[in-house]
Amino acid sequence: MTAAAAEYLAHESDKLPDTSRLMSLDVFRGLTVAAMILVNNPGSWSHVYPPLEHAEWNGWTPTDLIFPFFLFIVGVAITFSIGARIERGETRRRILKGAAKRALKIYAIGFFLASFPFFHLSRVRIPGVLARIAVCFLCATLIFVFTSVRGQAVTAAVLLELYWVLMKAIPVPADYVQAVIERGGNLDKEANLAAYIDYSLLKGHLWSQSKFWDPEGLLSTIPATATVLLGILVGHWIKGARPPRQKVYGLIAGGMASIMIGQMMNIWFPINKNLWTSSYVVFTAGWAMLFLALCYGLVDVRGYRRAVFPFVVFGMNALAVFALSGLVARLFGLIKESATQADGSITYTPLQSYYYERFFASWAGPLNGSLVYAIAFVLLMYWPMHVLYRKRIFFKV
Repeated sequence: MTAAAAEYLAHESDKLPDTSRLMSLDVFRGLTVAAMILVNNPGSWSHVYPPLEHAEWNGWTPTDLIFPFFLFIVGVAITFSIGARIERGETRRRILKGAAKRALKIYAIGFFLASFPFFHLSRVRIPGVLARIAVCFLCATLIFVFTSVRGQAVTAAVLLELYWVLMKAIPVPADYVQAVIERGGNLDKEANLAAYIDYSLLKGHLWSQSKFWDPEGLLSTIPATATVLLGILVGHWIKGARPPRQKVYGLIAGGMASIMIGQMMNIWFPINKNLWTSSYVVFTAGWAMLFLALCYGLVDVRGYRRAVFPFVVFGMNALAVFALSGLVARLFGLIKESATQADGSITYTPLQSYYYERFFASWAGPLNGSLVYAIAFVLLMYWPMHVLYRKRIFFKV
């Protein structure tokens, strides 16, 4: 980002109430959830542009920024929402009780989505996106309530260092490694400590595409909690009594520094979304700061709100659109369209494939058609969220 661009974003009228609702955070959340829906719903998984796929293992793509952005946003929101409750004099007991209830509700929604529609509880996935958000939110809230800003920064650093040491220093049992080799598994993906813990404790309840490890597994929750804590620290920066210009510059400087530090850490502990490595936490937090600086500068400082209204709609009902998109995508894969062939036989095609092939790939080609289908799916999700927004209905847990 150039100095001229930073100056443009930082230009303000001198006063912005620090206690006001951060619309830029809603925009950032909405942008993130829209990107999540886009990458999760291509017309065909065989035809996806590389930036819209996750890195296979080490390294990153733009898609790998989406989930840590969610956790980072959770952290910023904690500073404002729970911070306000502390300032009003609410007891720690009441705050933590509410946080625990909220975490349970978020996990329950994720468990329902993982089970839908057959509810085979004997093999349902226990970890998951919402499960990680729930656990990290609760852990970060505990740390936020019982520590100072300095304590939160130290805790984040300790968690990242602890995970680094655990993953690098503790060997995986030899018999487990041998079992991985015998079943033809990838040693890098399945014979690390995080995979071993997941397989040992959650066997049969892991990510369906692996069954031997989970990208949202147990051990990697440690650095994922640090992602939320970094969001909390940024929330303190924005909430502080300093000019908006300084806040924007600080976010830009912090973001660029974090990206460079993450790249340096990558030399010893590779950036890896599936393992949620410590370098990945620092690197993605840097990008989150830059995106938040952009949203904050344009929306809360400069007041450009009309152009970003669709993202506000998504951001104000992020959990609802997350759940709805998951349910609709699952139904599109289960409900089938029948067709009679020339020989009299009947074939059945899932609605997702039927719509993609007939209405998108037929004129845009396989690759572009897959992308246009994903965009259309995002727009389909926008319509009910827009109705809810106009009726002032917001689903909170």
